[in-house]
Amino acid sequence: MEEKKNNGFSIASLVLGIVSLVFNFIPTFGLIGLIIGIVGIVLGVLGRKKNPTGMATAGLVLSIIGTVLCAITFVACAICFGAATSTINTVNYNRLY
Repeated sequence: MEEKKNNGFSIASLVLGIVSLVFNFIPTFGLIGLIIGIVGIVLGVLGRKKNPTGMATAGLVLSIIGTVLCAITFVACAICFGAATSTINTVNYNRLY
């Protein structure tokens, strides 16, 4: 019987990809999810080079999706925060004069 070798990089990439996707749905953890997704992408690429399996590919894909979604969410939140701050400053300025 052949024993299948587990690739630690593939497993780590898969776990980090899932965590990155979960952090995307928690509003204050978008930046952390972005960093975790990037680490997952690096580990997924290393895992595919070492032992190209389906788990390495799944980890790489999940990490890429998580990173992109976290980046989009982070940018959208930054734009909304900037617009809200600008509106509040305009309203306060108009009240003074």
